[in-house]
Amino acid sequence: MKRTLVAICSLLSVASVTLMAQQEAIVRPAPGSHRVGTGRTVTPQSSIQRPEDIGLYARTHFLIYVPAGKIDAEGFADSEVTSSGTPIAGYYAETPASLACLYSQVAVTTGCNPATLANTQRATGGSKAIAIVDAYHYPTAMADLTAYSAQFGLPAPTASTFTVTNAGTTPGADPNCALYGGWNCWASEAALDIEMAHAMAPAAHIYLVEALSNSFTDLFAAETKAVALVKAAGGGEVSNSWGGSEFSTETSYDSKFIGTNVVVFASTGDREGTEYPSVSPNVVAVGGTTITRNPSTLNARNEISWEDGGGGLSPYETRPAYQNGISTIVGTHRGVPDVAAVANPRTGVWVYDSYDTGSTTAAHWNIFGGTSVASPVWAGIVNHAGHFKASSAAELTLIYASAATTADFRDIQYGTCGYYEGWVAVAGWDPCTGSGAPVGTVGK
Repeated sequence: MKRTLVAICSLLSVASVTLMAQQEAIVRPAPGSHRVGTGRTVTPQSSIQRPEDIGLYARTHFLIYVPAGKIDAEGFADSEVTSSGTPIAGYYAETPASLACLYSQVAVTTGCNPATLANTQRATGGSKAIAIVDAYHYPTAMADLTAYSAQFGLPAPTASTFTVTNAGTTPGADPNCALYGGWNCWASEAALDIEMAHAMAPAAHIYLVEALSNSFTDLFAAETKAVALVKAAGGGEVSNSWGGSEFSTETSYDSKFIGTNVVVFASTGDREGTEYPSVSPNVVAVGGTTITRNPSTLNARNEISWEDGGGGLSPYETRPAYQNGISTIVGTHRGVPDVAAVANPRTGVWVYDSYDTGSTTAAHWNIFGGTSVASPVWAGIVNHAGHFKASSAAELTLIYASAATTADFRDIQYGTCGYYEGWVAVAGWDPCTGSGAPVGTVGK
């Protein structure tokens, strides 16, 4: 079952030829320790699940990285922003250009360094639609996506390329925004999601579909609307960066994630174990990785498993046909994730969110992580690939058929996840990173 903790070999062996070209002949650090200085990870209020929530309410899947010397969720003031590739000089997080480089969506520059890559080296293209499903209203969505786009040289959103909508009733803002500040609520989740999707597929029409609340009932209603919007646009993707612990009646909701010419993605969560809806056989489950970098130069070294990424075997969902090739690992169960991408908040991404931050210094920039990053990144990459499969099952069949091709996927073979499960990232599919991270646009 690949569940026995084993000694891991040196990181000098890397699955991807592309990333191998980026690596430097220096000693490898331990996972998660490559960032200069110290900091801490904060779990926002919206990402906390309470026992009474299981089966009824979903949580967000993002975390906040707070560099040393900063106050929790304080953010960075607009006055600190520079015109360089990274918004705040001296602080590292991934940018649209570095993400496009890491995942070979553009010509790869050695090191994929976010501090030195120009905005012109970002991904271009994308078409049709990507729908993002989140809870509550995000009042500054258009303004924030505009500011993010301006910083990184992305096309500015317009009324014809970015739409905020709902399932029939306009929701109010997440109460946590007012109680705890804008970085602690679903508004920040929505900011992260739309910005990552736009970064990877800047020419796609993005729909932000806002659920009335974070109840599964309301989120599923928003999912139905999102699927319909993408179908009407001629095809595309739906991304869901939320979920909750599995529950016995979850299979009755699996049909919510099916639509003609619609491929649905869902993040697997930021703690060990499995969550719904990522375990649904009708979604592409996206787990998390860590990007290791040289602490002096910030050049990329490797991509490894993120120890806090969700994954494992579902107790309720049975193995879908596209996983028959890994039946010796998952048995009769649905295994997740299917794929993975950057999620460790210590190797996180820049996010712009101006809504109710509670700051008098206009501190709108912050560093986010979690599998909430990975899901819209994958949705954007698949949109950018332009294949537009007829269903999630068709997309997943392609993914599992292409996973062994190193030109298409980076097989993550270092790291662990699920402390009490003892999962290990190994060659081939595993419950930490699934079939691996994307390389290029073929096989997606």
